[in-house]
Amino acid sequence: MAAAPSVPGYRYGDPTLPRSPVTTEDLAQLEAVLLFTDDDLAALRRSGDILLPHTQAIVDAFYGFFGSHAPLHDTFCTPQGPSQEYQAHVFARFGQWIADTCRGQYDDTWLAYQQEIGRRHYTGKNEADGPAAAGTPPFVPLRYVIPLAYATYATVRAFLEKGETDPAAVERMAQAWLKSVLMQVTLWSQPYVRDGAW
Repeated sequence: MAAAPSVPGYRYGDPTLPRSPVTTEDLAQLEAVLLFTDDDLAALRRSGDILLPHTQAIVDAFYGFFGSHAPLHDTFCTPQGPSQEYQAHVFARFGQWIADTCRGQYDDTWLAYQQEIGRRHYTGKNEADGPAAAGTPPFVPLRYVIPLAYATYATVRAFLEKGETDPAAVERMAQAWLKSVLMQVTLWSQPYVRDGAW
């Protein structure tokens, strides 16, 4: 995947990103525990045909979810109120993340970006967006990052159901999405966890 310069702070494929401490062998073990197989990769690719033309609508639906829950909404807020520019940056990256979930290669390059996403939720939250994020909370609490796996899955599933008439195909794609999101959230948690405990 080539980096998308039109998306502020997007660095998937950036060769200067540090290598993830999670190895491809670690990833293979995580995939095994999640029962994530080549069939799931194929289902994710298929889901992209349905989802990507509706990326903005999915982002809007998820933004509505975020906006209705104060602990999530507050992550975008300065003491003066929400930072519209920061929100725009974050949700542009979220839209790109949908494509990356459908099309990502799940290799060392992908692992490096998962590490960067996790770091940005914790120790580097406001770095990528500069003044747009100034004054917003310094990190996203992990207790909100983990449950968002379900909210993301449920949002995407609703769009899959609109775009596919075969219930079995919807189920395959939805389960692949759930596995992938759980895997990504697990990887994002690594920077939050003390050395040796992850």
